[in-house]
Amino acid sequence: MATSRIARPLARRLNARHVLSTQATPLRAFSYALPARSEQPPRTTHFGFETVPEDVKQSRVASVFSSVATSYDTMNDLMSLGIHRLWKDHFVRALDPGINPLIATPGAPPLSILDVAGGTGDIAFRLLEHAGRVHGDNTARVMVADINPDMLAEGRRRAAGTPYLSQGRLEFVEANAEVLSMVPDASVDIYTVAFGIRNFTNIRKALAEAHRILKPGGVFACLEFSKVGNPVLDAVYKRWSFGAIPLIGQVVAGDRKSYQYLVESIERFPSQTEFAGMIKEGGFLLPEGGGWEDLSMGIACVHKGIKPVEEKVRAEEPVKAEKPIYIRPSNPAQIPY
Repeated sequence: MATSRIARPLARRLNARHVLSTQATPLRAFSYALPARSEQPPRTTHFGFETVPEDVKQSRVASVFSSVATSYDTMNDLMSLGIHRLWKDHFVRALDPGINPLIATPGAPPLSILDVAGGTGDIAFRLLEHAGRVHGDNTARVMVADINPDMLAEGRRRAAGTPYLSQGRLEFVEANAEVLSMVPDASVDIYTVAFGIRNFTNIRKALAEAHRILKPGGVFACLEFSKVGNPVLDAVYKRWSFGAIPLIGQVVAGDRKSYQYLVESIERFPSQTEFAGMIKEGGFLLPEGGGWEDLSMGIACVHKGIKPVEEKVRAEEPVKAEKPIYIRPSNPAQIPY
């Protein structure tokens, strides 16, 4: 009994000390730091031979075309050895825009054309003039969309000498080819872009927008500098482009850097087959013959794609000779080689 009476108080004291010790010592918690989120590198693209973030290219291209807006024809004369006017004439003749009022469907809307990166109106004037002169179509309408306000200002200045503005058949809109939110889906018959698409930040995105706004059966048509197939001519043209054009740009326009960028942008643009592949991947059908036509041995090239009338049509099937009613066959003898 004595042992029991001694042991019980001792046990109680030991137990009390254990409880106090447990209460006095805070429990340890294990923790770890979450790994810092790695920032995604900015998306890049090319500006001439430079690699730059996409948002930087847009502002730098804008600066180039603001610089050359008033000397745009001079710039194209230098870039094409003066042949750009013949190329543009052929580009429009081959599209053959216009609906003869004698065969037009009664009550049908007028032909709708979107000319992208066409701020100065060079292509728009030709399209409207051709529609009226060849087809007697004085209702066709062209919207000129350009991201550069200086190019648009030059276009409006030139348009003041034509009847198209007062007739409500021509308008100029400041817009990015990659986000044409002002144009409804499936509302355009012909989409044109001449000597502009190589300056786009995201060409695939622009092609997707072209596909969205074109009506089924609508035509995407692009005129652009391209790759020369003849090695001798290619060497001569590159020597002219990189050696003479920037220097002449400095003398004529006081702007060597802009002209240096422009010749570099031609070199960086995809080849005929590569760009035709991009058009096809964008959901367009390619006309027979690969979808492109070389001009002046490839110094320039016309690319075309047709939005399928039915989306189920396989993209690999070439488009037959039939064309929408507003497209007329051109005279092959007029090709400016």
